[in-house]
Amino acid sequence: MSGRLGRTRRASGRPAPGRVPSAPDRPRPPAARRPAGGGVRSLLGVRTVAGQVLLLQIVVAVLLIMAAVAGLAVQARYDGEHEAQNRSLAAAESFADAPGTVAALRSPDPTAALQSSVRKARDGSGVDFIAVMTPDGTRVADNEPSLVGRRAEGVERAAAGTAFTEIFEGAPNDAARAVVPVTDAGGSVVGLVSAGVSIENVGDAVNRHLPVLLASAGAALALAVGSSALVSRRLRRQTHGLGPTEMTRMYEHHDAVLHAAREGVLIIGDDGRLTLVNDEARRLLELPPDAEGRPVTDLGLDVGTAELLASGRAVTDEVHLAGDRLLAVNTRPTAPYGGASGTVATLRDTTELRAVSGMAEVARERLRLLYEAGVRIGTSLDVVRTAEELSEVTVPGFADFVTVELLDPVLRGEEPSGTHTEMRRTAVSGIRDDHPLQPVGDLIRFAVATTPMAAALASGHAVLEPDLDVAHGWRAQDPSGAREALAYGIHSLVTVPLQARGVVLGMANFWRSERPERFEEEDLAFAEEVAARAAVAIDNARRFTREHTMAVTLQRSLLPRVLPEQGALDIAYRYLPAQAGVGGDWFDVIPLPGARVALVVGDVVGHGLHAAATMGRLRTAVHNFSALDLPPDELLGHLDELVSRIDQEEAGDGEGITGATCLYAIYDPASGRCSVATAGHFAPVLLLPDGTVDCPDVPVSPPLGLGSLPFETAELQLAEGTQLVLYTDGLIEYRERDVDTGLRVLRETLSGHPERTPEETCQAVFGAMLPPHRSDDIALLVARTSLMDRGRVADWDVPPDPSAVARVRAACGRQLEQWGLEDIGFSTELMLSELITNAIRYGSEPIHVRMLYERCLICEVSDGSSTSPHLRRAATTDEGGRGLFLVSQFAERWGTRYTPTGKVMWTEQSPAAGPRQPAELMLDDVSW
Repeated sequence: MSGRLGRTRRASGRPAPGRVPSAPDRPRPPAARRPAGGGVRSLLGVRTVAGQVLLLQIVVAVLLIMAAVAGLAVQARYDGEHEAQNRSLAAAESFADAPGTVAALRSPDPTAALQSSVRKARDGSGVDFIAVMTPDGTRVADNEPSLVGRRAEGVERAAAGTAFTEIFEGAPNDAARAVVPVTDAGGSVVGLVSAGVSIENVGDAVNRHLPVLLASAGAALALAVGSSALVSRRLRRQTHGLGPTEMTRMYEHHDAVLHAAREGVLIIGDDGRLTLVNDEARRLLELPPDAEGRPVTDLGLDVGTAELLASGRAVTDEVHLAGDRLLAVNTRPTAPYGGASGTVATLRDTTELRAVSGMAEVARERLRLLYEAGVRIGTSLDVVRTAEELSEVTVPGFADFVTVELLDPVLRGEEPSGTHTEMRRTAVSGIRDDHPLQPVGDLIRFAVATTPMAAALASGHAVLEPDLDVAHGWRAQDPSGAREALAYGIHSLVTVPLQARGVVLGMANFWRSERPERFEEEDLAFAEEVAARAAVAIDNARRFTREHTMAVTLQRSLLPRVLPEQGALDIAYRYLPAQAGVGGDWFDVIPLPGARVALVVGDVVGHGLHAAATMGRLRTAVHNFSALDLPPDELLGHLDELVSRIDQEEAGDGEGITGATCLYAIYDPASGRCSVATAGHFAPVLLLPDGTVDCPDVPVSPPLGLGSLPFETAELQLAEGTQLVLYTDGLIEYRERDVDTGLRVLRETLSGHPERTPEETCQAVFGAMLPPHRSDDIALLVARTSLMDRGRVADWDVPPDPSAVARVRAACGRQLEQWGLEDIGFSTELMLSELITNAIRYGSEPIHVRMLYERCLICEVSDGSSTSPHLRRAATTDEGGRGLFLVSQFAERWGTRYTPTGKVMWTEQSPAAGPRQPAELMLDDVSW
């Protein structure tokens, strides 16, 4: 089978296993005399632990790589044979199933018919041979013509009709072959087809992979040797080139230090973690079993000891307290004596210095408590909270229980005066909650002059009662309470008055129960120092409380206490002053003629009494300007001039307003229209009857006092049941929430709840939007609109003819009868006659009459003239001049308001009051 085999040369030259050509055979010098960084030669010295580890790693790597290469070669051989069998079977089956194979086998000369086909099939299929045989194995065609006529061995299974593959060993050569039966249409075996690949060619395919396998093995060996060298180099550095004997001796010494030495030893890394600790150090410091590896600050040590060990400072015989032991601590840096930087500490038990150290520790603890008192007492300007801070700061460091009593005027922010024999318990703190001391809120009396409290108040200094069992004055004050306290375990007391500026504010009492030590004379100075600091903070809080109360009182006195009666709007409101001081927020509801209502919300910049007083001035000005019945833009214009004038007057004192905002709206229930103008203030939010929320586009003008631009009025048409929500910036904006977020939360709170009453809306908004700490005032005004019944409105156009007065007067009389107002019909007709006559005589067209019946009867006569009528004194001989006087006598209220097209004369009468009787004195009538 020449030309089929021996096409691949075998690789050669692989090094023997276990041999590293680069390793020197001579021994390395001893570790103690070898310079640092000796390189690979020093690594291979088998006298050291690092060299032995390196040699062992190399041997193991070589064995593993050899086993891996052998396994890969066997696997490649197996895969090659398996592939050869599959390829042979495919070629044999293809030839057996080819058209004409059965006919050629039954032809007179099968060899002639099949020989050329066999050669072509062998060349096209990639197998080494193909042979066609008779059922008994005699070759009738073969790609080697010399084999035709010879009989093949081991083909009996195929002759029986079963195709098979195998690794054949025999003549003419070993091969991976497949034998397939050739059957006719009836299923009878008429011949056999054998195809195969020579085992020698399969071996060549495997040999072609050997260079890759050997190269991979070499690379793996180099990588293993390199990594082993790095590991051994690291190990050499960590073991300092020591041999097994030296390392054994070193660990014996290490164990002796850990377990036998009677001096505590600790090693702390530069990261503050405990690296090593011996048994003596564990005993002295009472360390937990898992102490190593943890930060020294987490081991429950004394704060000073932990800080020293973590700091890395070098100290000599520094004394520290560890439980009931006094330890002399020495610390030194480990570098350059032992590896990474850190600290080694040694501890010696020096308990004989306990007395001296105890005094120093007590003094240090007292200083720490005084520092905490200075930091923790007086954090708020609240009298009660300051008293609580005094009681909390000294428990349990100084006392087991602390009670604080203050005079009632101090709690109210007033200047203390009168006797000091009664105080209100304000704060109680202790190590337990089941104490027998009187609770907060009780009135404590010091009626017995021999009590420690009375003695302290009389002397102005702290008083010590070391043993309460023999304190007869204290026991006489409250015998039952004293027995209960003694039974509880309270046994020692220090009481000290709280004084500021020479004035007694209250009393602080320090009690001990579970701590067995009694109070001593040295404790009095500490108690007085803490009380003095607390008294100053309480006095500051008292003064702030007084000023804040005054400002809040002033501010609330300037705000509306009750809402005026009116039927146009259902109104609810909320007002909260700032917690740290009052501001200048205000709101108002002002009834206007014609059943209309004005809504006002404003905010003066700043806090304190000045802002509150300025707010009162502006609110009064708004009331005065609204009495003129001005449109919103004109009213804000007058208010802007007032603010500018106030700023100019107060600029020299540094108390100018420096800005104020205001929103002014007028709602008319007859038409459902709302006129709104704003000066730097947020526009109202509308909750519509369908539950949607609308923010109308209201022109925003600059704040009051700038006087730069005119104000604009927006006209809104509101459906009945719409809720107008007016507010100040304290509701939606604070330090942790910006304006956009606040407006979004407000809209979400209002949306979808049109069924709420204004009171419920106020509750919902405050429940969702109140800031945790109010740094600004908050004003909220919610008004639900209602429309006047059209049956309660009547109006007539009046021609400029004096004869028309009678017709209109008669029509008005009939309308009054329909409304059931006959009692005031005469006076109403009389007033309307006078007003209509004057409008015809002195006014201009158009002339219009309107009557509104809501809570009262409103009569309006409008004309196109802007001439202002006024009362004048009529002489005895004057024919006229008394009509407006009659109007003023019959009407409860009357006046004039101006419109863009003229003026309106209006009167109001209360049907419940009945007709009014005019005075006999005739004053002035109208002048046009």
